[in-house]
Amino acid sequence: MDMISLTAVELGKKIQAKEISAREAAEAAFAQIDRVEADVHSYVTIDREGAIKRADEVQKLIDKGVLTGPLAGVPVAIKDNMCTKDMLTTCSSRILGDFKPTFTAEAVQNLEKAGAVILGKTNMDEFAMGSTTETSYYGETKNPWNLKHVPGGSSGGSCAAVAAEECFYALGSDTGGSIRQPSAFCGVTGMKPTYGTVSRYGLIAYGSSLDQIGPIARDVTDCAVILETIASHDKKDSTSIARETYDFTSALTEDVKGMKIGIPRDYFGEGLDSEVRDAIYAAAKVLEAKGAIVEEFDLSLVQYAIPAYYVIASAEASSNLSRFDGVKYGYRTEEYEGLHNMYKKSRSEGFGEEVKRRIMLGSFVLSSGYYDAYYLKALRTKALIKQAFDKAFAEYDVILAPASPTTAPELGKSLSDPLKMYLGDIYTVSVNLAGLPGISIPVGTDSKGLPIGMQIIGDCFAEKKIIRAAYSFEKSRTYERPGLVKACSEDRQQKGDR
Repeated sequence: MDMISLTAVELGKKIQAKEISAREAAEAAFAQIDRVEADVHSYVTIDREGAIKRADEVQKLIDKGVLTGPLAGVPVAIKDNMCTKDMLTTCSSRILGDFKPTFTAEAVQNLEKAGAVILGKTNMDEFAMGSTTETSYYGETKNPWNLKHVPGGSSGGSCAAVAAEECFYALGSDTGGSIRQPSAFCGVTGMKPTYGTVSRYGLIAYGSSLDQIGPIARDVTDCAVILETIASHDKKDSTSIARETYDFTSALTEDVKGMKIGIPRDYFGEGLDSEVRDAIYAAAKVLEAKGAIVEEFDLSLVQYAIPAYYVIASAEASSNLSRFDGVKYGYRTEEYEGLHNMYKKSRSEGFGEEVKRRIMLGSFVLSSGYYDAYYLKALRTKALIKQAFDKAFAEYDVILAPASPTTAPELGKSLSDPLKMYLGDIYTVSVNLAGLPGISIPVGTDSKGLPIGMQIIGDCFAEKKIIRAAYSFEKSRTYERPGLVKACSEDRQQKGDR
C-alpha cells in the first residue's frame, strides 16, 4: 500500500515503529499535492518549508520518547478559519487576504502538542457561508471523485484534501452541516461533536451559538482519535464545557447488539434522491443484521429547521462580521472620503456576494420592528427542535439520516439559486440548532459514481454511541478511493515511486 493511502492512525504507528519518518510523511503529502492540487484546489496556503522544519523537530521528540501519541508526526490540513500563528488565515475572503494571527486556535494547539505537522490551510466558502466551496475569493474547490462537481461546503477544501490524499486528516468547522455534508459528497468521514466539546477559541466566528470544530478523516477510528486529541475544556472559551471524560476511542467496537436506532420518516419524503434513500435503508439493514433494533418514527418540526437556522446564523454573522471594517486589520479600500465612506467601501469591496447577503438578512431580522417577528420566533423554534430531539432520544440511542438530499451537484448549479442551496442543508442544520453530535460516513455511490453519505446523530455528549454505530457499519465495507487518486497511484507504481 502507498504511504499516502494510509489512515492517520496507521501512519502514526509506522512513525512510532521507525518504519517511516515524519519528514518522509510530509514529503509524501507534498508530492501528492504537487500531483493533484492544480486540479482539485483544496488549499489556500501551503507551508512547505515550515512543515518540513516542523517534521524534523517532531521526529527528534519522537526519537527521544517525548511524543508517543497516535498522531505524532502525522501531517494535517487546517480549515482556513482557524487562527494559526504567523500563517495566513483568510477565511477565503479578500477582507482577510493578508491577515496573519498572533496566536493559534486552541484546537490546533492541542494537535501541535500531540506532534501534528501542519501542511497548510484549506479552501472554504467565504467565512464558512455556503454549501459548495464556490464562494471562496480564491476560487472554487473541485470534487476529487468528479472534477465537474462540487466538494460540498463550507469545509469542502478539508474534505477534498482528505479524499484526494493531499493530507492524512484535516480539521473543519460545522455551523449547519459544514463538516458532514462535504464529507458525504467527498466520500470521507467527518464528525461534528457536541457543542462546547472542542474550544472555539481562535475559530473566526460565523454563528457563535452553532459553530463547532471537528475532525475529517478516512475512517471512524481516525475521527475518534483526532477528537480525543482536540477536545478539551478551555477557560478562554465561555461556551467550552468541562466533560467528565474525553475518551472516545473505547467506543471503537462492532458491538451494536440491542442498540435502538431511529429513522425519522420526515427525512425520507419528497426531495430526497431515491439512490440516497436506498443506500441509507441498506445501511440500516446492515446494522440490523448485526443486532441493532431499527424503527421508523416521526421527528416533526423538520420543515422549520431551515428558516430558523438561517435567521439565527445570519443574525449572529451580521454581529460577528461587524469587526471587519478596515480599521485594525484586513483589507482597506485605497480611495475613500471620511471614516463612514471607508467602512462602506472596505466592506463592499472586501466581502463577497453570499457574505453580503447574509449580513443584510441578519441585520434585517435584528432591526427594530422585526426582532420579535423573526429572531425571537427563530429562537423559540430552536428550543422546540431541541425538545423534539430530546423526545426521540428518550426512545432511541442514535438516529440515522441522509447527510444531504442528493449527491454532489455540478459546479455552478447551486450558486444560481441560493434558496435551493440553503434547502440542501435540511438534514444537517437541526443538529447544530440542538447542539448535538453527528457523524457522516460513506455508504456507497450513486449511478454517476459519486459518494453517498449517511449521517448518524446522537444525543448531547453521546459521541460514543454514534462512533460505535458508525464503526460497526464501516467494518462491513472497504474504503473507496476517487478515480483521480487511483490514477495517481497507478502512475506512481509505474514510475517505481514509493
